[in-house]
Amino acid sequence: MTETANKQGAPVQAPKQVVVVGAGVVGVATALALQSYGVAVTLIDRGEPGMECSYGNSGAISPGSVAPLALPGILKTVPGMLMDQDGPLSIGWKHLPKAASWLVAFAQSAEPKRVAAAAERLNDLYQGAVDAHAALAQNLGVSELFMRRGHLHLYPDAGYAQKDATGWQLRAQYGYQVDELDRAGIEALEPHAPQGYAHGRYLADHGTILNPLRYVQSMLHAFVQRGGKLVRAEVKAIRPDDKGWAVRTGEAALDAQRWPHVVVAAGAWAPALLKPLGMLLPIESQRGYHAQFAGAQHLVERTVVLADKKVFIAPMEGGLRVGGTVEIAGLTAPPNPRRAAGIERIAREAFPALAGLEAQHWMGHRPCLPGSVPVVGHIDAIQGLWLAVGHGHLGLTGSLPTAQRIATGMCGPQALPFWQLRTAG
Repeated sequence: MTETANKQGAPVQAPKQVVVVGAGVVGVATALALQSYGVAVTLIDRGEPGMECSYGNSGAISPGSVAPLALPGILKTVPGMLMDQDGPLSIGWKHLPKAASWLVAFAQSAEPKRVAAAAERLNDLYQGAVDAHAALAQNLGVSELFMRRGHLHLYPDAGYAQKDATGWQLRAQYGYQVDELDRAGIEALEPHAPQGYAHGRYLADHGTILNPLRYVQSMLHAFVQRGGKLVRAEVKAIRPDDKGWAVRTGEAALDAQRWPHVVVAAGAWAPALLKPLGMLLPIESQRGYHAQFAGAQHLVERTVVLADKKVFIAPMEGGLRVGGTVEIAGLTAPPNPRRAAGIERIAREAFPALAGLEAQHWMGHRPCLPGSVPVVGHIDAIQGLWLAVGHGHLGLTGSLPTAQRIATGMCGPQALPFWQLRTAG
Protein backbone atom coordinates (compact mmCIF):
# COMPACT_ATOMS: atom_id res chain seq x y z
CA MET A 1 0.00 0.00 0.00
CA THR A 2 1.34 3.42 -0.91
CA GLU A 3 1.29 6.43 1.36
CA THR A 4 -0.72 8.47 -1.11
CA ALA A 5 -3.86 6.84 -2.42
CA ASN A 6 -4.38 6.31 -6.13
CA LYS A 7 -6.72 8.49 -8.17
CA GLN A 8 -8.02 5.83 -10.54
CA GLY A 9 -11.54 4.50 -10.19
CA ALA A 10 -13.11 7.64 -8.74
CA PRO A 11 -16.69 8.03 -9.97
CA VAL A 12 -17.46 10.79 -12.46
CA GLN A 13 -20.75 11.83 -10.87
CA ALA A 14 -21.23 12.64 -7.20
CA PRO A 15 -22.81 9.76 -5.26
CA LYS A 16 -26.14 10.33 -3.57
CA GLN A 17 -25.00 9.08 -0.17
CA VAL A 18 -21.71 8.72 1.70
CA VAL A 19 -20.84 7.70 5.25
CA VAL A 20 -17.87 9.25 7.05
CA VAL A 21 -16.44 7.40 10.05
CA GLY A 22 -14.78 9.73 12.53
CA ALA A 23 -15.87 13.20 13.65
CA GLY A 24 -12.60 14.89 14.41
CA VAL A 25 -11.67 17.98 12.42
CA VAL A 26 -10.68 15.89 9.37
CA GLY A 27 -13.93 13.91 9.35
CA VAL A 28 -16.19 16.90 9.97
CA ALA A 29 -14.44 18.94 7.27
CA THR A 30 -14.75 16.02 4.85
CA ALA A 31 -18.46 15.69 5.58
CA LEU A 32 -18.90 19.42 4.94
CA ALA A 33 -16.91 19.26 1.70
CA LEU A 34 -18.94 16.32 0.35
CA GLN A 35 -22.14 18.05 1.34
CA SER A 36 -21.15 21.03 -0.84
CA TYR A 37 -21.67 18.71 -3.83
CA GLY A 38 -25.20 17.89 -2.72
CA VAL A 39 -24.23 14.51 -1.26
CA ALA A 40 -26.33 13.21 1.65
CA VAL A 41 -23.66 12.55 4.28
CA THR A 42 -23.93 10.50 7.46
CA LEU A 43 -21.18 11.24 9.99
CA ILE A 44 -20.59 8.64 12.70
CA ASP A 45 -18.49 8.85 15.85
CA ARG A 46 -18.71 7.17 19.23
CA GLY A 47 -18.05 10.39 21.14
CA GLU A 48 -18.62 14.11 21.04
CA PRO A 49 -17.32 15.49 17.72
CA GLY A 50 -13.99 17.26 17.99
CA MET A 51 -13.16 15.96 21.46
CA GLU A 52 -10.00 13.99 20.64
CA CYS A 53 -6.92 15.70 19.16
CA SER A 54 -9.18 18.25 17.52
CA TYR A 55 -9.91 19.55 21.03
CA GLY A 56 -6.47 19.54 22.59
CA ASN A 57 -4.13 20.58 19.80
CA SER A 58 -2.19 23.84 19.76
CA GLY A 59 -4.38 25.45 17.12
CA ALA A 60 -1.46 25.93 14.75
CA ILE A 61 -2.10 26.30 11.01
CA SER A 62 1.37 25.43 9.81
CA PRO A 63 1.67 24.72 6.08
CA GLY A 64 5.40 25.28 6.28
CA SER A 65 5.79 22.11 8.34
CA VAL A 66 6.83 20.19 5.25
CA ALA A 67 9.66 18.33 6.97
CA PRO A 68 8.65 14.82 8.09
CA LEU A 69 9.35 13.87 11.69
CA ALA A 70 12.08 11.40 10.74
CA LEU A 71 15.04 13.37 9.39
CA PRO A 72 18.64 12.39 8.60
CA GLY A 73 20.58 11.92 11.81
CA ILE A 74 17.55 10.89 13.85
CA LEU A 75 19.23 7.66 14.95
CA LYS A 76 21.98 9.66 16.65
CA THR A 77 19.56 11.67 18.75
CA VAL A 78 16.81 9.21 19.62
CA PRO A 79 18.77 7.03 22.11
CA GLY A 80 19.61 10.04 24.26
CA MET A 81 16.03 11.26 24.16
CA LEU A 82 14.72 7.81 25.08
CA MET A 83 16.89 7.71 28.19
CA ASP A 84 15.31 10.98 29.31
CA GLN A 85 11.73 10.12 30.32
CA ASP A 86 11.03 13.85 30.66
CA GLY A 87 12.42 14.71 27.22
CA PRO A 88 10.70 15.47 23.91
CA LEU A 89 10.38 11.76 23.01
CA SER A 90 9.42 9.01 25.41
CA ILE A 91 8.48 5.36 24.94
CA GLY A 92 6.33 3.33 27.28
CA TRP A 93 8.48 0.23 27.58
CA LYS A 94 5.50 -2.11 27.88
CA HIS A 95 4.40 -0.93 24.44
CA LEU A 96 7.84 -1.24 22.86
CA PRO A 97 7.34 -4.76 21.40
CA LYS A 98 4.20 -3.60 19.58
CA ALA A 99 5.82 -0.38 18.42
CA ALA A 100 9.13 -1.92 17.32
CA SER A 101 8.22 -2.42 13.66
CA TRP A 102 6.85 1.12 13.45
CA LEU A 103 10.03 2.51 14.99
CA VAL A 104 12.15 0.63 12.46
CA ALA A 105 10.06 1.99 9.59
CA PHE A 106 10.28 5.46 11.15
CA ALA A 107 14.07 5.29 11.21
CA GLN A 108 14.15 4.06 7.61
CA SER A 109 12.01 7.04 6.57
CA ALA A 110 14.90 9.34 7.51
CA GLU A 111 16.80 8.36 4.36
CA PRO A 112 17.40 11.62 2.41
CA LYS A 113 15.51 10.57 -0.73
CA ARG A 114 12.49 9.55 1.33
CA VAL A 115 12.60 12.82 3.25
CA ALA A 116 12.65 14.81 0.00
CA ALA A 117 9.73 12.82 -1.42
CA ALA A 118 7.72 13.22 1.79
CA ALA A 119 8.33 16.97 1.90
CA GLU A 120 7.08 17.31 -1.67
CA ARG A 121 3.87 15.44 -0.83
CA LEU A 122 3.32 17.38 2.37
CA ASN A 123 3.78 20.70 0.62
CA ASP A 124 1.39 19.61 -2.11
CA LEU A 125 -1.28 18.84 0.48
CA TYR A 126 -0.79 21.69 2.95
CA GLN A 127 -0.04 24.67 0.72
CA GLY A 128 -2.84 27.20 0.86
CA ALA A 129 -4.09 25.94 4.22
CA VAL A 130 -3.87 29.34 5.92
CA ASP A 131 -6.07 31.05 3.32
CA ALA A 132 -8.48 28.12 3.42
CA HIS A 133 -8.97 28.28 7.18
CA ALA A 134 -9.30 32.07 7.10
CA ALA A 135 -12.03 31.81 4.46
CA LEU A 136 -13.92 29.03 6.21
CA ALA A 137 -13.84 30.77 9.60
CA GLN A 138 -15.33 33.87 8.00
CA ASN A 139 -17.87 31.81 6.10
CA LEU A 140 -18.96 30.06 9.28
CA GLY A 141 -19.37 33.35 11.11
CA VAL A 142 -16.49 32.68 13.52
CA SER A 143 -13.76 34.83 12.02
CA GLU A 144 -12.73 35.80 15.55
CA LEU A 145 -11.33 32.28 15.96
CA PHE A 146 -8.74 32.76 13.23
CA MET A 147 -5.55 34.72 13.92
CA ARG A 148 -2.92 35.44 11.29
CA ARG A 149 0.05 36.71 13.26
CA GLY A 150 2.57 34.06 12.28
CA HIS A 151 4.58 31.55 14.29
CA LEU A 152 7.74 32.42 16.21
CA HIS A 153 10.27 29.63 16.78
CA LEU A 154 12.73 30.34 19.61
CA TYR A 155 16.25 28.93 20.07
CA PRO A 156 18.86 29.51 22.77
CA ASP A 157 21.20 30.79 20.05
CA ALA A 158 21.75 30.67 16.28
CA GLY A 159 24.04 27.67 16.59
CA TYR A 160 21.30 25.64 18.26
CA ALA A 161 18.99 26.37 15.32
CA GLN A 162 21.39 24.44 13.09
CA LYS A 163 20.06 21.26 14.68
CA ASP A 164 16.86 21.95 12.74
CA ALA A 165 18.68 23.02 9.56
CA THR A 166 16.99 20.42 7.35
CA GLY A 167 13.53 21.61 8.29
CA TRP A 168 14.36 25.24 7.64
CA GLN A 169 16.01 24.40 4.33
CA LEU A 170 12.87 22.56 3.22
CA ARG A 171 10.69 25.51 4.18
CA ALA A 172 12.89 27.80 2.10
CA GLN A 173 12.82 25.34 -0.79
CA TYR A 174 9.04 25.54 -0.91
CA GLY A 175 8.90 29.30 -0.70
CA TYR A 176 8.10 30.02 2.94
CA GLN A 177 9.51 33.35 4.07
CA VAL A 178 11.55 33.09 7.26
CA ASP A 179 12.81 36.12 9.18
CA GLU A 180 15.76 35.60 11.54
CA LEU A 181 15.57 37.65 14.73
CA ASP A 182 17.92 38.60 17.54
CA ARG A 183 16.71 39.09 21.12
CA ALA A 184 15.54 42.64 20.39
CA GLY A 185 13.56 41.40 17.41
CA ILE A 186 12.03 38.63 19.50
CA GLU A 187 10.92 41.06 22.19
CA ALA A 188 9.48 43.43 19.59
CA LEU A 189 7.06 40.64 18.64
CA GLU A 190 6.73 39.01 22.06
CA PRO A 191 7.34 41.37 25.02
CA HIS A 192 6.95 38.47 27.48
CA ALA A 193 9.22 36.08 25.54
CA PRO A 194 10.90 33.56 27.85
CA GLN A 195 14.44 34.36 28.95
CA GLY A 196 17.28 32.26 27.58
CA TYR A 197 16.26 32.56 23.95
CA ALA A 198 18.49 34.79 21.85
CA HIS A 199 17.60 33.61 18.34
CA GLY A 200 14.22 33.51 16.62
CA ARG A 201 12.82 32.27 13.31
CA TYR A 202 9.58 33.99 12.35
CA LEU A 203 7.07 32.59 9.83
CA ALA A 204 4.79 35.56 9.29
CA ASP A 205 2.22 33.89 7.04
CA HIS A 206 1.12 31.16 9.42
CA GLY A 207 -2.04 31.11 11.48
CA THR A 208 -3.68 30.00 14.71
CA ILE A 209 -7.18 28.80 15.58
CA LEU A 210 -7.93 30.24 19.00
CA ASN A 211 -10.43 27.55 20.00
CA PRO A 212 -10.10 24.37 17.93
CA LEU A 213 -13.12 22.71 19.56
CA ARG A 214 -15.44 25.65 18.87
CA TYR A 215 -14.12 25.75 15.32
CA VAL A 216 -15.03 22.10 14.76
CA GLN A 217 -18.39 22.63 16.41
CA SER A 218 -19.05 25.52 14.02
CA MET A 219 -18.32 23.25 11.06
CA LEU A 220 -20.60 20.60 12.54
CA HIS A 221 -23.40 23.10 13.11
CA ALA A 222 -23.24 24.16 9.45
CA PHE A 223 -23.22 20.51 8.38
CA VAL A 224 -26.32 19.67 10.43
CA GLN A 225 -28.11 22.88 9.44
CA ARG A 226 -27.77 21.86 5.80
CA GLY A 227 -29.30 18.45 6.47
CA GLY A 228 -26.27 16.40 7.40
CA LYS A 229 -26.86 13.46 9.73
CA LEU A 230 -24.74 12.98 12.84
CA VAL A 231 -24.90 9.58 14.55
CA ARG A 232 -23.20 8.88 17.87
CA ALA A 233 -22.30 5.22 17.84
CA GLU A 234 -19.17 3.11 18.11
CA VAL A 235 -18.19 1.72 14.73
CA LYS A 236 -17.04 -1.85 15.30
CA ALA A 237 -16.46 -2.82 11.67
CA ILE A 238 -16.94 -1.69 8.09
CA ARG A 239 -17.72 -4.34 5.48
CA PRO A 240 -18.55 -4.31 1.78
CA ASP A 241 -21.22 -6.56 0.29
CA ASP A 242 -23.17 -6.69 -2.96
CA LYS A 243 -25.34 -3.77 -1.83
CA GLY A 244 -22.56 -1.41 -0.76
CA TRP A 245 -20.79 -0.65 2.50
CA ALA A 246 -22.18 -1.73 5.87
CA VAL A 247 -21.13 0.03 9.04
CA ARG A 248 -21.50 -2.26 12.03
CA THR A 249 -22.42 -0.50 15.27
CA GLY A 250 -24.78 -2.92 17.01
CA GLU A 251 -27.73 -0.63 16.27
CA ALA A 252 -30.07 -2.59 13.99
CA ALA A 253 -31.42 0.30 11.91
CA LEU A 254 -27.99 1.70 11.22
CA ASP A 255 -26.45 -1.70 10.53
CA ALA A 256 -29.10 -2.39 7.91
CA GLN A 257 -28.14 0.66 5.85
CA ARG A 258 -25.73 0.54 2.89
CA TRP A 259 -23.63 3.29 1.36
CA PRO A 260 -21.80 3.24 -1.99
CA HIS A 261 -18.78 4.93 -0.40
CA VAL A 262 -17.25 5.04 3.06
CA VAL A 263 -14.62 7.54 4.20
CA VAL A 264 -12.49 6.41 7.12
CA ALA A 265 -11.29 9.44 9.09
CA ALA A 266 -10.89 7.63 12.39
CA GLY A 267 -7.39 8.80 13.28
CA ALA A 268 -5.36 6.45 15.45
CA TRP A 269 -8.28 4.00 15.55
CA ALA A 270 -8.37 3.52 11.77
CA PRO A 271 -6.03 0.48 11.63
CA ALA A 272 -8.45 -1.64 13.66
CA LEU A 273 -11.22 -0.95 11.13
CA LEU A 274 -9.01 -1.61 8.11
CA LYS A 275 -7.24 -4.77 9.24
CA PRO A 276 -10.25 -7.07 8.60
CA LEU A 277 -10.24 -5.73 5.03
CA GLY A 278 -6.67 -6.94 4.55
CA MET A 279 -5.10 -3.49 5.01
CA LEU A 280 -2.28 -3.17 7.52
CA LEU A 281 -1.99 0.57 7.97
CA PRO A 282 1.12 1.36 10.07
CA ILE A 283 -0.33 4.11 12.24
CA GLU A 284 1.10 4.60 15.70
CA SER A 285 -0.38 6.89 18.33
CA GLN A 286 2.07 9.62 19.23
CA ARG A 287 0.49 10.75 22.45
CA GLY A 288 0.65 14.48 23.04
CA TYR A 289 -0.03 16.45 26.21
CA HIS A 290 -0.97 19.98 27.02
CA ALA A 291 -1.26 22.18 30.08
CA GLN A 292 -3.65 25.13 29.94
CA PHE A 293 -3.65 28.12 32.27
CA ALA A 294 -6.94 30.02 32.42
CA GLY A 295 -6.69 33.77 31.90
CA ALA A 296 -3.01 33.77 30.88
CA GLN A 297 -3.40 34.03 27.11
CA HIS A 298 -2.04 37.59 27.20
CA LEU A 299 1.47 36.23 27.75
CA VAL A 300 1.93 35.55 24.03
CA GLU A 301 0.68 37.42 20.97
CA ARG A 302 0.86 34.46 18.58
CA THR A 303 1.93 30.82 18.41
CA VAL A 304 5.39 30.56 19.97
CA VAL A 305 7.53 27.43 19.66
CA LEU A 306 10.26 26.60 22.18
CA ALA A 307 12.23 24.66 19.61
CA ASP A 308 14.68 23.13 22.05
CA LYS A 309 11.79 21.70 24.10
CA LYS A 310 9.57 20.73 21.12
CA VAL A 311 6.74 22.65 22.76
CA PHE A 312 4.10 24.93 21.22
CA ILE A 313 2.58 27.83 23.16
CA ALA A 314 -0.65 29.43 21.97
CA PRO A 315 -3.08 32.11 23.19
CA MET A 316 -6.41 30.27 23.31
CA GLU A 317 -9.84 31.70 24.09
CA GLY A 318 -9.73 29.85 27.39
CA GLY A 319 -6.17 30.66 28.40
CA LEU A 320 -2.55 29.94 27.61
CA ARG A 321 -2.09 26.46 26.09
CA VAL A 322 1.32 24.81 26.24
CA GLY A 323 1.59 21.46 24.50
CA GLY A 324 3.67 19.09 22.47
CA THR A 325 6.33 16.37 22.81
CA VAL A 326 5.79 12.72 21.86
CA GLU A 327 5.01 9.66 23.97
CA ILE A 328 4.71 6.27 22.30
CA ALA A 329 2.65 4.11 24.62
CA GLY A 330 -0.36 2.88 22.63
CA LEU A 331 -4.07 3.60 22.72
CA THR A 332 -5.02 1.89 25.97
CA ALA A 333 -2.42 3.02 28.51
CA PRO A 334 -3.68 5.72 30.88
CA PRO A 335 -2.25 9.23 30.64
CA ASN A 336 1.22 9.52 32.11
CA PRO A 337 1.18 12.15 34.92
CA ARG A 338 4.92 12.58 34.55
CA ARG A 339 4.58 13.71 30.94
CA ALA A 340 1.84 16.19 31.81
CA ALA A 341 3.85 17.52 34.74
CA GLY A 342 6.84 17.97 32.44
CA ILE A 343 4.83 20.17 30.08
CA GLU A 344 3.56 22.20 33.02
CA ARG A 345 7.08 22.61 34.39
CA ILE A 346 8.35 23.90 31.03
CA ALA A 347 5.50 26.42 30.96
CA ARG A 348 6.15 27.69 34.48
CA GLU A 349 9.90 28.02 33.86
CA ALA A 350 9.22 29.95 30.66
CA PHE A 351 6.62 32.26 32.20
CA PRO A 352 7.10 33.09 35.91
CA ALA A 353 3.80 35.03 35.75
CA LEU A 354 2.02 31.66 35.78
CA ALA A 355 2.85 31.29 39.48
CA GLY A 356 -0.35 30.74 41.42
CA LEU A 357 -2.37 29.68 38.40
CA GLU A 358 -3.70 26.14 38.21
CA ALA A 359 -2.99 24.07 35.11
CA GLN A 360 -5.52 21.82 33.39
CA HIS A 361 -3.94 18.76 31.76
CA TRP A 362 -4.97 16.87 28.62
CA MET A 363 -3.64 13.93 26.60
CA GLY A 364 -4.59 12.91 23.06
CA HIS A 365 -3.62 10.44 20.34
CA ARG A 366 -1.99 11.81 17.20
CA PRO A 367 -2.27 9.30 14.32
CA CYS A 368 1.23 9.09 12.82
CA LEU A 369 2.60 7.11 9.89
CA PRO A 370 6.35 6.35 9.79
CA GLY A 371 6.97 8.71 6.88
CA SER A 372 4.62 11.46 8.15
CA VAL A 373 2.62 11.58 4.88
CA PRO A 374 -1.15 11.10 5.39
CA VAL A 375 -3.13 8.63 3.32
CA VAL A 376 -5.74 10.66 1.48
CA GLY A 377 -7.94 9.37 -1.32
CA HIS A 378 -9.55 6.31 -2.87
CA ILE A 379 -8.10 2.83 -2.36
CA ASP A 380 -8.37 1.28 -5.79
CA ALA A 381 -8.10 -2.30 -4.59
CA ILE A 382 -11.31 -1.91 -2.55
CA GLN A 383 -14.10 -0.17 -4.43
CA GLY A 384 -15.78 2.62 -2.52
CA LEU A 385 -13.20 2.83 0.28
CA TRP A 386 -11.66 6.24 0.93
CA LEU A 387 -9.10 7.15 3.57
CA ALA A 388 -8.32 10.45 5.27
CA VAL A 389 -5.92 9.38 8.01
CA GLY A 390 -2.41 9.73 9.38
CA HIS A 391 -2.00 13.50 9.70
CA GLY A 392 0.01 13.28 12.91
CA HIS A 393 0.69 16.70 14.39
CA LEU A 394 -0.92 18.48 11.44
CA GLY A 395 -4.52 17.34 11.46
CA LEU A 396 -5.90 20.84 11.90
CA THR A 397 -3.61 22.28 9.23
CA GLY A 398 -4.41 19.52 6.76
CA SER A 399 -8.11 19.09 7.48
CA LEU A 400 -9.51 21.41 4.81
CA PRO A 401 -7.11 20.46 1.98
CA THR A 402 -7.73 16.79 2.81
CA ALA A 403 -11.50 17.27 2.77
CA GLN A 404 -11.37 19.04 -0.60
CA ARG A 405 -9.14 16.32 -2.04
CA ILE A 406 -11.57 13.59 -0.95
CA ALA A 407 -14.58 15.50 -2.27
CA THR A 408 -12.93 16.29 -5.61
CA GLY A 409 -11.70 12.73 -6.02
CA MET A 410 -15.13 11.29 -5.34
CA CYS A 411 -17.34 13.87 -7.03
CA GLY A 412 -15.23 15.63 -9.65
CA PRO A 413 -13.88 19.18 -10.07
CA GLN A 414 -15.60 22.08 -8.38
CA ALA A 415 -15.56 25.76 -9.42
CA LEU A 416 -14.67 26.85 -5.88
CA PRO A 417 -13.30 24.91 -2.89
CA PHE A 418 -15.92 24.21 -0.26
CA TRP A 419 -14.45 26.74 2.20
CA GLN A 420 -15.42 29.52 -0.21
CA LEU A 421 -19.00 28.32 -0.56
CA ARG A 422 -21.92 29.20 1.69
CA THR A 423 -21.87 26.67 4.49
CA ALA A 424 -24.70 27.74 6.75
CA GLY A 425 -28.32 26.82 6.21
